[in-house]
Amino acid sequence: MQKNAYFKGLTIPFLLLLPQLAITVVFFYWPASQAVWQSFLLEDAFGTSTEFVWFENYQMLFADPGYLKAFVNTVIFSTFVCVFSLSIALLFAVMADRQIRGAEIYKTLLIWPYAVAPAIAGVLWLFMFDPSLGMLARGLQSLGIPWNPRLNGNHAMLLVILAATWKQISYNFLFFLAGLQSIPKSVIEAAVIDGARPMRRFWTIVFPLLSPTTFFLLVVNIVYVFFDTFGIIDTMTGGGPSGETETLVYKVFSDGKGGSNLGGSAAQSVLLLIMVIGLTAVQFRFIERKVSY
Repeated sequence: MQKNAYFKGLTIPFLLLLPQLAITVVFFYWPASQAVWQSFLLEDAFGTSTEFVWFENYQMLFADPGYLKAFVNTVIFSTFVCVFSLSIALLFAVMADRQIRGAEIYKTLLIWPYAVAPAIAGVLWLFMFDPSLGMLARGLQSLGIPWNPRLNGNHAMLLVILAATWKQISYNFLFFLAGLQSIPKSVIEAAVIDGARPMRRFWTIVFPLLSPTTFFLLVVNIVYVFFDTFGIIDTMTGGGPSGETETLVYKVFSDGKGGSNLGGSAAQSVLLLIMVIGLTAVQFRFIERKVSY
């Protein structure tokens, strides 16, 4: 029998909600409102004078080839990271869910990378693939592959994609494994009795039942590649070479701190927030229709 909690007044419910509301206002709504206001301002190099310029910062952004290039880089980067991290994590979860010897050890090892900070993950991959110090980079060069992410933009983009994918696989693996373990075994056994082969069982039974988990991870991964990969890019390439790995979130930082263009940086952050909210809304509007709860 389920017990429900009832409150005679509104004081206790509001007091219980107050800490979360305070955190949301202080760390989200207030900074977001400040960014929106600052995107309409133009400050001098020394920060001594401020001018209200309306939408001039936004107009300059759309006329800036560097911003359009960062947008393309973000699309490429986010697409590959989401596809690779989700597909590889699902493969690992399916393999780890089987009755194999040492399964708990494999699961533990697969979870460990999630505890690594993004900046540390970037440094680890940079040490492995640095053209002068990395062991794997030397192996590629010995095979005749002119590997050099410092000068080759394609190599640099590939390197940050691999590092960001590796960092996110553990998170996706946890949820996929939990989703697989929640599927009733009787459903799988019934399919086996009916003669369904493993691949057919996966695509017709297992994967559709994982659709809520997949949809949740898709939303989370979009947010991850747009925001949480800043540390990886900053430690590995710094947006280089020649802006080939500069994503939207990194350009917000480089223009704001390095270029002292606070108004333009604020305008970029507002547009980035609108993009992520729009992508999330599209996913809930169209993709969620195909989710079976």
